[in-house]
Amino acid sequence: MKKILKIFLFLVFGIILIGTFVFLWNKSRVKETKYEVVMPEIKTIEKKTIITGTVEPRNEVAIKPQISGIVEQLYKEAGQLIKAGDVIAKVKVVPDIAQLNMAESRLKTAEINLEQAQNNFDRTEKLYKSGVSPKEAFEQAQTALKNAQEEHNNAQENLQIIKEGISKSTEQYSNTLVKSTISGMILDVPIKVGNSVIQANTFNDGTTIATVANMNDLIFVGTVDETEVGRIGVGNHVKLIIGAIQDGNFEAELEYIAPKGTMENGATLFQVKAAVKKGSSDTFIRSGYSANGEIVTEKVEAVLAVPEYVIEFVADSAFVYVENPQKESKEKYSKKYVVTGLSDGFFVEIKEGITVDTPLRGKAVDEKTKMGTVEK
Repeated sequence: MKKILKIFLFLVFGIILIGTFVFLWNKSRVKETKYEVVMPEIKTIEKKTIITGTVEPRNEVAIKPQISGIVEQLYKEAGQLIKAGDVIAKVKVVPDIAQLNMAESRLKTAEINLEQAQNNFDRTEKLYKSGVSPKEAFEQAQTALKNAQEEHNNAQENLQIIKEGISKSTEQYSNTLVKSTISGMILDVPIKVGNSVIQANTFNDGTTIATVANMNDLIFVGTVDETEVGRIGVGNHVKLIIGAIQDGNFEAELEYIAPKGTMENGATLFQVKAAVKKGSSDTFIRSGYSANGEIVTEKVEAVLAVPEYVIEFVADSAFVYVENPQKESKEKYSKKYVVTGLSDGFFVEIKEGITVDTPLRGKAVDEKTKMGTVEK
């Protein structure tokens, strides 16, 4: 029994010993790295400059009142289309006490003067008809009466304007009615009925009643970095990508590049503007949409191209690893010099060194996940 136990233990020890050696031998073996095979393609490569910005109307006008007062009525709201001259709101005048007192005093004085001029004219007229008073005195009395009547009318209108902001003779030029100065769409009405408003003057810009713009004439306003501004020019075609409109197709034409840059977060940026054109989409573009503009600065068509990750850059030279056609060779790939051209960040143009039928070494394949990883 003891002999059998010894033999069993000896066998177990031998198996463990052999297994250990096998495990260490497998660990010490250099595993062959497998790579995916990449074939060159014929592609069109474009180098683009990306501009970030917003879409906004070319002309956006703030409508302000011509007099100070309180908003009595609002006739329009945001989103409505209006024409130049349409009434947006009505302002009720709040008269100044000092001006009101002076206007009432002026009217009373004008009434007294008118009454006196009327009495004088009546007396002079009777004397003139009876032949006692000369014609010159009659004409002077008549002129004085007309002047007094005119002054009385002016005093009445002045008092009415101070109280109501309008008079009968100036009704068509009323300052109480706030009218649009352009045709377009109302973008915003920031005030409500009952709000106090003031007119524009030397010390104040005035209260904005509404903002109106022509939404058929839009521009894309953005900024471009100083490293890219030299690659673009006025007249360049701009492809607009509006984040809020996924399926929209919009184009623009670059019409302005700022001659002076501004410093933002340590970078010098230049403002650019592009006129938005109507694309194939009829989607309404709202003012303030964020957008990216793409400008193609360089382009090559129908050229041999490979993914950028298959190229190894050494100093100013570029190399690829070409699959070795000799199957018995230990080296499966051989290093080969290539002449590169334009790159878009994903694909690189190959001018010399390989053909479209040349298989290249791509990413290393992980046998466990079967996914490619870039070989460093």
